[in-house]
Amino acid sequence: MLAKKTSKNQLTLPKKVASIFQETDYFDITVKDNSIILKPVRITTTESTIESVRDKIAALGLKDDDIKKAIRWARRKSS
Repeated sequence: MLAKKTSKNQLTLPKKVASIFQETDYFDITVKDNSIILKPVRITTTESTIESVRDKIAALGLKDDDIKKAIRWARRKSS
């Protein structure tokens, strides 16, 4: 299959390829050995990301004080 780069550096996926990824809107792009690699990516909403972080904090048994200490540690000035 052949795809042409436009003057705006855009590529259009051939129909045959695009039909395989109908539910995909985003791709992670890497370059390896002079080849372009596209990997389908599923974007999650901010709400679900925040919920997953909260769930992980709860699963680890962290308390508010633990998080405050971690923030203070991360913001400390290194000498």
